[in-house]
Amino acid sequence: MKKFIFYILTGIVISAAVMVPFSGGISSLPAFFAGAEMLLVVSLWALGFAVTSFLFGIISGDYSWIDRMWSVLPVCFAVYYAVRSGGAPAPCIAALLVTIWGVRLTFNFARKGGYNGGEDYRWVYLRKKITNPILWQLFNLVFISFFQTGLFVLFTYPVYALTLYSAQSIPVLFWIFSALGFLFICFESISDQQQWNFHAAKKLAFEQKDYPSKYSADVKNGFLSQGLFSICRHPNYFGELGFWWTIWFTAFSFKWDPLGSGIFGTVVLSFIFLGSTILTEKITSSKYLEYKSYKKKTVSAVIPLFKRR
Repeated sequence: MKKFIFYILTGIVISAAVMVPFSGGISSLPAFFAGAEMLLVVSLWALGFAVTSFLFGIISGDYSWIDRMWSVLPVCFAVYYAVRSGGAPAPCIAALLVTIWGVRLTFNFARKGGYNGGEDYRWVYLRKKITNPILWQLFNLVFISFFQTGLFVLFTYPVYALTLYSAQSIPVLFWIFSALGFLFICFESISDQQQWNFHAAKKLAFEQKDYPSKYSADVKNGFLSQGLFSICRHPNYFGELGFWWTIWFTAFSFKWDPLGSGIFGTVVLSFIFLGSTILTEKITSSKYLEYKSYKKKTVSAVIPLFKRR
């Protein structure tokens, strides 16, 4: 945790340093942060953390620094937009939803020890495939650090768009999609808890202690296949994508302008999750023999559907 706090402080300092040339000096930074074009401020903010993540990856050999910011920076950006809107209802409601989403993700990540070290298994797997150190650092620079941080700016863009529409009356669809966004957070929370309960049972089994008998088959197979995981293999992905699509729809409901409301960020995020699903299932299939059978029994990887007969 101490390293993560040091990382955040370093990111703040580097972000401030990146903003200095645009603000006209260190003394002008507060005024720049409070009055400059919001999207410019957020983009420079993200750039500072991208540089920080790249440097920390090289120095520590741990390339999951930006992974730990997935629940932090998007919330900061959304709240910043809401504050800069002057407390306009629509961006404030969207920022509140993003904050609830961030709290859920932070809690789930923290209880798994994500802020105390431990690199994402996908980076470990890819590093074995990209053996050339120069190519790996190029991947670290372009994708892990800069692309992912830039993605935060893209998929929170709808909250920025809502600040541009704040003078308009709030349409009914905004409230409908806001409620739907909260339901997706609840769906993710249930998925998180089911996965947590299973891994707790798996740990007890490894320690040769008693655990709930309903997990017997799943513990033997090595992965969870019941609850929400019986209707799709990655319910948390479904909840995550569903949430950010509804955030975009809240902005889209004002002017029915796909590009102006920021659909590009949600589309890119969807493709990233598609790639992550393919990679995750490839790794899981290589670890657990019964996973291929599980894939045949479940109709969908992400969208909840009934089992095949």
